[in-house]
Amino acid sequence: MDSLNSLIDGFGTALTPINLLWAAIGVLLGTAIGVLPGIGPAMAVALLLPVTYGLEPTGAFIMFAGIYYGAMFGGSTTSILLNTPGESAAVVAAIEGNPMAKSGRGAQALAAAAIGHFAGGMIGTILLVVLAPTVAALAVDIGAPDYLALMVLAFIAVTSVLGSSRIRGLASLLIGLTIGLVGLDQMTGQQRLTFGSLQLADGIDVVIVAVGLFAIGEALWVAAHLRRTSGEAIPVGRPWLGKDDVRRTWKSWLRGPLIGFPFGAIPAGGAEIPTFLSYVTEKRLSKHKDQFGRGAIEGVAGPESAASASAAGTLVSMLTLGLPTTAVAAVMLAAFQQYGIQPGPLLFEREPELVWGLIASLFVGMVLLLALNLPLAPVWAKLLRIPRPYLYAGILFFAAVGAYAVGGEALDLVVLLVIGLIGLGMRRYGLPVLPAVIGVILGPAAEQQLRRALQISDGSLTGLLNTPFSVTVYTVVLLLLAWPLVRRVTARRAPH
Repeated sequence: MDSLNSLIDGFGTALTPINLLWAAIGVLLGTAIGVLPGIGPAMAVALLLPVTYGLEPTGAFIMFAGIYYGAMFGGSTTSILLNTPGESAAVVAAIEGNPMAKSGRGAQALAAAAIGHFAGGMIGTILLVVLAPTVAALAVDIGAPDYLALMVLAFIAVTSVLGSSRIRGLASLLIGLTIGLVGLDQMTGQQRLTFGSLQLADGIDVVIVAVGLFAIGEALWVAAHLRRTSGEAIPVGRPWLGKDDVRRTWKSWLRGPLIGFPFGAIPAGGAEIPTFLSYVTEKRLSKHKDQFGRGAIEGVAGPESAASASAAGTLVSMLTLGLPTTAVAAVMLAAFQQYGIQPGPLLFEREPELVWGLIASLFVGMVLLLALNLPLAPVWAKLLRIPRPYLYAGILFFAAVGAYAVGGEALDLVVLLVIGLIGLGMRRYGLPVLPAVIGVILGPAAEQQLRRALQISDGSLTGLLNTPFSVTVYTVVLLLLAWPLVRRVTARRAPH
């Protein structure tokens, strides 16, 4: 009841005209920036951090929350329409969303994504209000072996499900893990794969890798094939979902938050793992398995709902523990500190108006996001009518600007082009791109957790399996690896 009363007070703060204005500006800015390839929510919040110096803290954070959710939706828009995710949480949306757009159902994919974001955000924020203390307590108890087990699960899941073969999936993952090794070893300070360059000592930013593999790789691939294929515009369908679409997606919208929220609340790679696990789940449960890979609407609805709920989960550990689990949360933590506020267990007591106003504004932002973006779905879908040479030239320009904005180094542009060429080669030889991105994002973290777990156990491998949680996750990993073999054996033995 205390939480409910505090939330009602929070709505009193969030629904003031000035805070409503900040929420609307945040959602619009976030969506507009998210649509640009390479400029995701973390960069959007970071770029707009100086703009908010003159604002009250409550108004600033309400605007940041709008940017966060808006940029997530914007990222899925370019994923669906152009196969170039604006940020890493939108990577999975491209798998089914882009084939839908190419078959003339881009507007339906956008509508499924928008409603998925709304459903996931609403359910996730309700869970944030109800479960924040419990989830915080669970997150404290999870140790290095558990984090490592979760990351191994992500690696195995991503290589087993995507692409035409597991070998190609594994090859893609190894490319990502190798890129993730570039930089200084965090424990010994030894340089790895830097080729003597001081600029590479900090490693290659995930944004540059994601933009290079997706945006640059896709643009070069299209450029290589433009002469062979016609440059006609892809037709755009109607902007609303039909009864059949709703029948296929409503369960996906409700399942997504159950996967996304818990993963958002623990430091396990942000929205990348839950969006992918949601995709795998939808593929397993769907009655239309043959459509996956060719434009199954459930493959857009579930992951987008999971991504939005994951964003709400991220706020749980940031507000209650002061523990940022994603890049956006890290930037928002810096913003809190800019105002002299330290997130943690006492934040709800010391700054109740700010915290509950922020949480209430998430509900308001969700409604604004749906109200603004559902009518705009056909407008976004018209991006496909731009002639492809101009469109991909624009993508290359914004991708280069986004990559340069990360560190302000000219070398970043060279690295971007090199990774873009790797992306082109991966497309040429049928390697899925997503395992490489997952490898870059989670590889360094998995290495850290592996070393930490081994240090705690004094070098004994049993230290990797000394908790019920890690044993459970590794059992799931074994099942994932064994399932295709079991299926092959049973298919052979089945009477024809």
